[in-house]
Amino acid sequence: MALKIRLTRVGAIHNPHYRVVVAEARSRRDGAAVEQIGTYSPRNKSDQVKIDLARVDYWISKGAKPTDTLNAMIKKARKAPAATA
Repeated sequence: MALKIRLTRVGAIHNPHYRVVVAEARSRRDGAAVEQIGTYSPRNKSDQVKIDLARVDYWISKGAKPTDTLNAMIKKARKAPAATA
């Protein structure tokens, strides 16, 4: 079972919200997920990305691979606490 860390779209038309989920690679975009580990709201400029980095590290250690988009978001999320600390 190959796992991916990817976005699942939720929300209304013209008002997108996304969940960051761990899902089987062959499942549909909005199909069943193994675990939800965060959210992404592109229209909210102040607090766009919320990701549980501990769970991301756990799933990556188990073999899950993030998509290119999520890989960039994870890198930004890792830098954000360091900038405020």
